[in-house]
Amino acid sequence: MKFGIFMGPFHRAGENPTLALERDLELVQWLDYLGFDEAWIGEHHSAGWEIISSPEIFIGVAADRTKHIKLGTGVVSLPYHHPFMVANWMTQLDHMTRGRVMLGVGPGALPGDAYMMGIDPTKQRIRMDEALGVIMRLFTEKEPITHKSDWFECQEAMLQLRPYQTPHMPISVASVQTPSGVSLAGKHGASVLTITTPRDPAAPSGTDLKDLWDICEESAAEHNQVVDRFDWRLVLPVHLADTREEAFEQARIGAGRYQREYFEHTMGRPQVVDGPPEKIIDVLAERGAWIIGTPDDCIEGIKRLEERSGGFGGFMVQTVDWAAREHMLHSYELIARHVMPHFQGSAEAAKASNQWAYERNESLMAGRSRALDRAREDYAARSA
Repeated sequence: MKFGIFMGPFHRAGENPTLALERDLELVQWLDYLGFDEAWIGEHHSAGWEIISSPEIFIGVAADRTKHIKLGTGVVSLPYHHPFMVANWMTQLDHMTRGRVMLGVGPGALPGDAYMMGIDPTKQRIRMDEALGVIMRLFTEKEPITHKSDWFECQEAMLQLRPYQTPHMPISVASVQTPSGVSLAGKHGASVLTITTPRDPAAPSGTDLKDLWDICEESAAEHNQVVDRFDWRLVLPVHLADTREEAFEQARIGAGRYQREYFEHTMGRPQVVDGPPEKIIDVLAERGAWIIGTPDDCIEGIKRLEERSGGFGGFMVQTVDWAAREHMLHSYELIARHVMPHFQGSAEAAKASNQWAYERNESLMAGRSRALDRAREDYAARSA
């Protein structure tokens, strides 16, 4: 299983944005050191919390500060850009990072972004589909492409650089548990980035994780594409500490502010808790919307997602700036030390070696004792 982050990012409106961006870069460097596989960086232009407007610029800086971690746009809002430009930006990054970039795409999540650019929100998903189709052609076709649309035009367009990765960098489509994202991913043979939410028992069929993947496979088959559920990434907020009590208290105030001030106050969503914001973390952790606790709690949470989904290949932590810096960095360290090995098998050989030694400790220690006795006898003989 791949591990990584999905970085909006979420910083409380009103704090120093320059320092917030620097903390984001520092986090990616820390994840690179810890051995995380991926970091997906968002694009947003309004509302004051998610302050990265160009994931491509951020990726360019982050790539220079890291060695191994793959860096993806999480996501480029395709209706905001000419697809020829997106293909060129990503191809350049692909070369400059020697193949460490990934292209994540979406229709655009924040209503304010589309409003400021005069984009009809009812057309965003249609435009995303059209743009992604052109981008895929630019990556894979060698002949000039001419395409006329009601919002962009390509006249004998062709990339002057081919992607560094063959045939192109990994491409993923964002999905927030609605059929449109996974259907589009299947149509273009792309992977899926799903922002997970708790299962609503009253929801109709076709809205939970297993149903979403079925839709993706059906769409892929319809368009003669192939998709692999182990390229499917699920996204969930996580905060871990050495004890469950510490984890809840470290994130309690920040988590309440994140839910109430961003989702409810700024975005206008209904309240999840009719009470003080300090109680929000308890409710959302109980519902499975967030994983709060110890590494063991995180392991169990991922296992529940495996059961709900039928299997997936990537677990991405949705980064939320809801605890002190040192506590957040420690949370990711706990994931790397204890959660990742459980799902990647990296500690199995060491555990097997330890078990082997345990099962033979009496005979091994007896042999050691005989060796020590013989050494004493030999020393006494030489001394005499």
